[in-house]
Amino acid sequence: MNVLTCFKAYDIRGQLGVDLDAGIAYRIGRGFARALGARRIVLGRDIRASSVELSEALTRALMDEGCEVLDLGLSGTEEMYFATSHFDADGGICVTASHNPMDYNGFKMVRAGSAPLDAATGLARIKALAEADDFGPARTGGGVVDCSVEARAGYVARVLEFVDVAALTPLKVVVNAGNGAAGPTFDAIAEGLKAQGAPLEFIRIHHEPDGSFPHGIPNPLLVENRAPTAEAVRAHDADLGVAWDGDFDRCFFFDAEGGFVDGEYIVGLLAEVFLLRENGAKIIHDPRVIWNTRDVVAKAGGEAIQARTGHAFIKQSMRDHGAVYGGEMSAHHYFRDFVHCDSGMVPMVMMLELVSRKGALGDLVAARRAAFPSSGEINFTIEDPKAAIARVRAAYEPAARGVDETDGISLDMGDWRFNLRSSNTEPVVRLNMESRGLDLAPHVAKISALLTG
Repeated sequence: MNVLTCFKAYDIRGQLGVDLDAGIAYRIGRGFARALGARRIVLGRDIRASSVELSEALTRALMDEGCEVLDLGLSGTEEMYFATSHFDADGGICVTASHNPMDYNGFKMVRAGSAPLDAATGLARIKALAEADDFGPARTGGGVVDCSVEARAGYVARVLEFVDVAALTPLKVVVNAGNGAAGPTFDAIAEGLKAQGAPLEFIRIHHEPDGSFPHGIPNPLLVENRAPTAEAVRAHDADLGVAWDGDFDRCFFFDAEGGFVDGEYIVGLLAEVFLLRENGAKIIHDPRVIWNTRDVVAKAGGEAIQARTGHAFIKQSMRDHGAVYGGEMSAHHYFRDFVHCDSGMVPMVMMLELVSRKGALGDLVAARRAAFPSSGEINFTIEDPKAAIARVRAAYEPAARGVDETDGISLDMGDWRFNLRSSNTEPVVRLNMESRGLDLAPHVAKISALLTG
């Protein structure tokens, strides 16, 4: 039995020709359908050159399991999430490696109702079936239906339900699709806004889907990838900028000066919008940077609930608690009314309305940044992450007011706080730090020395 190395904590991701190829994709496709007892599966793919071959292998596998394949073609992960529920399918798969290097690809998968895979029909079961590769002869009854037009129309209509178009004011907005899958989907949303009379001007950069990624892998979370959007905002005197990753389930915002707005402040802004609509609603957040979100939610009369980092955990927590919204500092935003899933387009249309109603994005976050400064995520390549984290814990835990092990280790030092997590796939330690109005630089320097020393 071949051990498959492409199965990760909550999706499938691997290096082409090493961890993943068309043969492995075929086995995973049959395992997915078999584990779910599926008869109808939604299938989409991103713009990577390898996504076509992998999508074709999955299609064959699903048909050989007797499934009807609802083909979305080039699409974003969130379009698969939406379509799975929209068409009452038994599950959905998007072939994507998001922001991973060029020689990687993978699958994001959900079960019926766009729900994350659970223990009974989860990745472990699919992995076991794919590794055993004992599926027997192909079944009959499968086929392929091109549902791309109907799916996108329904998806756009749902996204536009999150914005009051009548409240929009004239805005100039830079949008950077990063040559990923976002361009065509954004165009459909822009047409929908225009049809409703939205007074918006969009400046598109790196817009055409191109699997060679001529401007680099789209991942605006990396500082080095932010310059094109920031420069375009300044050059066009735009009101704000928006950039997406490869499968556009994450979106990133830039203010009118081209300044990057860290994800935790966007979480606070969106949480407040929902709490103004639904007093007492529940908001889910991840454990890395929390104080700004908790302060906003408390003042707006809501309930903040912490969940483990990662889309499968946030989505399940959303469902378990009946939360209206969930947000991660990594720019994943989840919505009850978007099948409890994450979207990179819903935050964009909501931000257009928020800026129209309340003013410049930079002004909206200035006070929050001052009250709760954050370090942003700082990554350290370390040979022994476990030992490095242990050194930091030993130095700080005796004086800590609180210890939280929801995800990595978080220590509350009173007027400042930090979270340390090690990567599941590489020798990297990730540090996030926040304070109550204090300069974080001295603390960053001390912890950095402990980690690398």
